[in-house]
Formats: sequence, C-alpha cells, structure tokens
Amino acid sequence: MPDTALPTESPAAGEPVEFELPLKALPDRLDKVLAGLMPEHSRSRLQGWIEAGYVLVNGQAARVRQAVGAGDKISVRMQPTPESLAFCAEPVDFRVIAESPDWIVVDKPAGLVTHPGAGNWHGTLLNGLLHRYPELRQVARAGIVHRLDKDTSGLLVVARHERAQTDLVRQLQARTVKREYLALAHGLLQRAVTVARDIGRDPRVPVRMTVERPIAPKPAVTHCEPRRRGADAQGQPVTLAACRLETGRTHQIRVHLASLGHPLVGDLVYGGRFIAGARRHMLHARALGFDDAASGRRVSFEAEPPADFCVVLDNISWQA
Repeated sequence: MPDTALPTESPAAGEPVEFELPLKALPDRLDKVLAGLMPEHSRSRLQGWIEAGYVLVNGQAARVRQAVGAGDKISVRMQPTPESLAFCAEPVDFRVIAESPDWIVVDKPAGLVTHPGAGNWHGTLLNGLLHRYPELRQVARAGIVHRLDKDTSGLLVVARHERAQTDLVRQLQARTVKREYLALAHGLLQRAVTVARDIGRDPRVPVRMTVERPIAPKPAVTHCEPRRRGADAQGQPVTLAACRLETGRTHQIRVHLASLGHPLVGDLVYGGRFIAGARRHMLHARALGFDDAASGRRVSFEAEPPADFCVVLDNISWQA
C-alpha cells in the first residue's frame, strides 16, 4: 500500500471520490486529513460537506472532529462550489441607458452587487446581464470591465464581445474613460483638490482600503471639486462634490475623501454618519464617456441621482 492516500479509482461524474488511508497513517481529525487529501478545497468547505452528510468513513456518516487513521476508507461526494453556480442567468432589475452591438451602458441601482463574490453569489448585475443578454456568457465576466460598490448607484459600461472588452479595458488603462461621480461628504471642502495617494488593503481591517501604510498599494488619483456647501437640520456641514477618477481602485473616492477628513455621508466603513435621511453612502456615478471603436466617435452618458439620493439633498440647507 502507498505511503499516501490516493483515490481508489477515478470516479465517474456524480460519483463519490474515495480514499483509503495508508497503514502508516497516524490518527488525526477527519477535517484535517481531508484538507491534506483535497487541498483544492478550503477547510471550511470540507467541514460543511462533513456536517451535511456528504462524507462517509467506512460507510458510516462522519463527524468533523472524528479521528481517522490507518486503513480507514473515506468517501466524499463533492458538491458544487458557490463559484461554479454563480455565473447563471437570473432576472435582476436594472436600467439600460443605451446599447450598441459592442457595448451596454447600465444605470446600476444602489444595493445591487456588480459581480458575484463571497456572500453574494446570486442576484448580482452579472446574473441579470446573463438573463437579459445570453450572448454575454461567451465573454469573460459577462463583459463587465469596471465595477461599482454595492451601495454606489450610477453608470457603468459592459462589453458585448471579447474585442470590445479588450478595447474598453485598454481605454481604462490609458485613463481615457471619463467617470464622474457626485459625492455628498461631511464637512466643507473649500476648494478643488487632486488626491494622488496610493491605495491598498488596510493591514488592520481586511474589508477596508487605506492610504496609510497599505498592503500592496497601487497608484490612485482622484480630482474633487466642490459644487455646493450646506448643512443638515442639526447644523452638520456637508459638501456636494464632483469627483473624477483617473484610476479605478477599490473604494477609491471613499478612501481619498476620508483621507482629506471628508468621509462620505452614510459611509460607516470610513468614518461617515447617517444624517439628513441617508441610509447608504452617498455616491453616484453621474457621467460616463468613452471612445466607440466602431464609429471612432466619443460617446457620453449621464444619469441623474436616484430618488433616495435626491431626498437627502433636499434635506440639506444649501448656501446661496
């Protein structure tokens, strides 16, 4: 018998994978042993399979902490991963501003996740795109070339085929795609400012990005211009700013405004607060422009802020 456990045979599709532990194997926890035998799967996923009854030891239902050792036979009926099930067509509500044979411009509502990921494997914009445009199944990431945060509303462009996707990605890399956002921020931003500070993962809080000693920082440039200043009913000062991106890093506007001491209203992750009726961070992708490769012309689109954003703006007393 070999020194390491191997599948007893190559299973047919849908059949369990079976292992027989070698005679030299020392007793150890089942989930730990399986993690060594099936390193392509996370320990937590394997534990879930065990708890759900998809793993047998010597033909009997197993337990996560169960000890297994020499000669034990382990049978694993593998289950589809969330990732493998995520790229499916689902009816999802979103508005299309314009489309051509090469691209689709979407006005994404706040609360809609752009792309499947941990905790949001279904009901995303990608799922909705596959439902409305089945041909996008042939394009990587269903043609999505840039993303908006879940609670950010507004415009993004989707490529309808691989050639268009390559062209749009190159425009993003060349910083020729116009992306302008409306941002309602705490405090009074007195003048236009360009923030050029590298952004990376926060070493203390993995779900945050930061400009302070970030992990794997990348260059990030945001141009911010105050449009209106005012205060809510409690006298809390706010600024409505137009923010233009040169780069497109995760949470870029949110992080850069917070670094200036002006976090977005409603952005609890970066120091903002819920005021004036806000129930999400107040960021809206208002304008989008790019070169249409087919015609050689520049195309531009605008989308007014959604109703919840306008309600918050109406609750502000603006300076004359």
